[in-house]
Amino acid sequence: MRFSRTIAPALLALAICGAPLAASAQSFSDTQRGEIESIIKSYLLSHPEVLEEVSAELTKRQAAAEAEKHANAVTANAQTIFNSPRGVTLGNRDGDVNFVEFFDYNCGYCKHAMNDMLTLMKADPKLRVVLKEFPVLGQGSVEAAQVAVAVRIQDPSGKKYLDFHQKLLGGRGQADKARALAVAKEVGLDVARIEKDMSSPEVRATIEENFKLAESMGMNGTPSYVIGKQVVIGAVGIDALKEKVGVARCGKATC
Repeated sequence: MRFSRTIAPALLALAICGAPLAASAQSFSDTQRGEIESIIKSYLLSHPEVLEEVSAELTKRQAAAEAEKHANAVTANAQTIFNSPRGVTLGNRDGDVNFVEFFDYNCGYCKHAMNDMLTLMKADPKLRVVLKEFPVLGQGSVEAAQVAVAVRIQDPSGKKYLDFHQKLLGGRGQADKARALAVAKEVGLDVARIEKDMSSPEVRATIEENFKLAESMGMNGTPSYVIGKQVVIGAVGIDALKEKVGVARCGKATC
């Protein structure tokens, strides 16, 4: 049995699918398999643009699968992501879009992300912002996060927490216990109480909860976000964040 080169696209499709071709490969002789491989190679050399199309389609499908996976993880953990008492809620507490940020006080990208978050919150009165400590960059980050959670315990309103958050994340140098406590004192918090609360079960439970959430959604760095049902990894910039907020609010980038 000889093969016409006009069937190259069909053979290529089978090759890309992998499993169907492998299942039928046993029915071909060595000569026939060699001819099929030769036809596919010749076709690709004559039409290299096909590889770009295949790559683009693969990327599209992978992105769609990843988005679906993230959406399912968000749905499964929605109550803890959006409404846990261990998060710090800012902006409009009754807002129509949830904007959740996981951050580390020693993350350089998080400094820029903080400015993006503040700009969005100022420009969008319907945005509900939730901050979650996610200390992934070493012991100093863990210490700073412990202080931050103790600040949240002392200041349920979030007003002094936000002041503390901006000064610590926006400042220079390594964030650790000493620096975080100095910032807490600067914004008028009870430092002695913070030091006591740092070792409390609530502080430990908060950080453990945030790590568990991040793991369930495939977050491995900071900043990371949950915007509506979308998981966003990395400092994508304010324009991309605005688009995500739009999609969460009305199904498109601009409402």
